[in-house]
Amino acid sequence: MKRVFLTAAFAALTVYPTLSADLPLTSDVKDSGTLSIASGLDYAPFEFTDEKGEPAGLDVELSQVAAKLMGVKLDLKRIPFASQIPALTAGRIKVGWATFTVKADRLKQVDFVTFLKSGTVAAVLPENLSKFQGQNSLCGAKVAVQTGSAADFTTDKLSGECTKAGKPAIDKAIYPEQKDTIQAVLTGRADARLDDTTAAGYYEKTSGGKLIVAPGVYDVLPLGLAVPKGDAATAEMMRATLQALIDNGTYKPILEKYGMALAAVEKSRIITSVDQIAE
Repeated sequence: MKRVFLTAAFAALTVYPTLSADLPLTSDVKDSGTLSIASGLDYAPFEFTDEKGEPAGLDVELSQVAAKLMGVKLDLKRIPFASQIPALTAGRIKVGWATFTVKADRLKQVDFVTFLKSGTVAAVLPENLSKFQGQNSLCGAKVAVQTGSAADFTTDKLSGECTKAGKPAIDKAIYPEQKDTIQAVLTGRADARLDDTTAAGYYEKTSGGKLIVAPGVYDVLPLGLAVPKGDAATAEMMRATLQALIDNGTYKPILEKYGMALAAVEKSRIITSVDQIAE
């Protein structure tokens, strides 16, 4: 039996039968009977709202089966991606379930539990693909990125490499959401957009090739959900749950549904410091 409630704050509560394995649930989750997570619901195919206005996407489905395995309700609160780390550091939430790229600057504020891997790529109009055949081809181009995303920081890094090579810097255009970066390229306000390989490949597939992924993958890194810095109990609860979903065969079909099989990992890891990023 499943019941779904949507509030004006766009919180979703889904009730599942108790199927809890021997998972190390935190006292908060045990006492409340609820797994509360934050999601932006604005980044297909990971988290978005479907045509009925319901939460959907790879991250959403993983969170639903995670709650089911724990034997608790799922409380999904809509918090924009850029606001999730501040919400974690302020103690407003315990789990930011987004596809955060694990990076040094973020590790100063939060810890991560990994469940995917990805890199950053450029996506361009098909007619412009021949102009973008590698890293140096981005030099001098106007590139759209979502604020605070991994692509935002990768663009700065690539731009620095351009100037070191005596080429013009990348003209970075920052937008609040990924859909805005897509529209910027489609309407000619930007030459390219930088995004992670999984999302860019998904959009190329589902849009019928309106934007094409250009050659070159930059900064291959693990992706994960975020938890408060030093909250070992929440981190281990999420790691154990994700690993159980990987091991019991639930995880991979969800990734395959969204064309994300290449982003799959065999082991969920807790990352608390920079030296743990590389396996």
